[in-house]
Amino acid sequence: MTTEASFYSRRRMLKQSASLFGLAAFGPMLNMFSVPERPGYRIGVCDWSIGKGGDITALTFAQKLGLDGVMVSLGSVKDNMHLRQKEVQEAYLSASRKSGVQISSLAIGEMNNVPYKSSPLAEEWVKDSIDVAKALGCKVILLAFFNNGDLRGDEAGIKEVIRRLKKVAPKAEKAGVILGIESWLSAKEHLKIIEAIGSPNVRVYFDVANSHQMGHDIYSEMALLGTKYICEVHLKENGALLGKGVIDFKRVKKVLDHIGYQGWVIMEGGIPPGATVADAYASNTAYIRSVFSL
Repeated sequence: MTTEASFYSRRRMLKQSASLFGLAAFGPMLNMFSVPERPGYRIGVCDWSIGKGGDITALTFAQKLGLDGVMVSLGSVKDNMHLRQKEVQEAYLSASRKSGVQISSLAIGEMNNVPYKSSPLAEEWVKDSIDVAKALGCKVILLAFFNNGDLRGDEAGIKEVIRRLKKVAPKAEKAGVILGIESWLSAKEHLKIIEAIGSPNVRVYFDVANSHQMGHDIYSEMALLGTKYICEVHLKENGALLGKGVIDFKRVKKVLDHIGYQGWVIMEGGIPPGATVADAYASNTAYIRSVFSL
């Protein structure tokens, strides 16, 4: 399913199945066991934000939370980016089917330590991740540019990132996969990079908390990028529950509605000091569901 695809709830699918098999008379019984109607956005979580980076049990954890999907990590240096292995991919796909939780997207967070702008290994990861995303049935790959990979004030690094993404973009286009740049840069700076690459399959992975931390007007930044350039969105808060910090998520939702965004919204961060992951994400999920299902 693409990020632009329409959202189909499980309830609707059950009703369709009942009709196909001549079980329409059992509709009331089916309604007893189906999940509630969920209008609006598909909501997921980063596996690392729930303490399960690179861990397949992130899918069952998300199922308990009632989420629609999980952004999964490609892996780490330690496991040699394990999702590149066919058996690991098959295990994730099986877990996704059993839990009913989709693999929303893929992330290469290790690029914060092994920077894409200088490492041949990171370049290999990005190229291979396109095949992984296609195998997992997801359409967006987050490319992280923080810490060692920071692009701020690094014109040589930006030039090399453009060169490398230009080289790999045709593969992404052929596979129907989007490479999403997430960094500290502004919308205008991201647009300059994307325009230099010249591929519709290289876009911006927009993180509301990162943009706010850099002093940008996140609502204007989202509007400037629009659906043409935003491939997916992180709903993040640093050091506070979602809805209890500095980000106005209701306004974020209004802007996304206005620009016609139809992709995933993925929760990240949102754990205050002293809180457990389970408690924090029960609260975060309830809050984001209440806002983004309106």
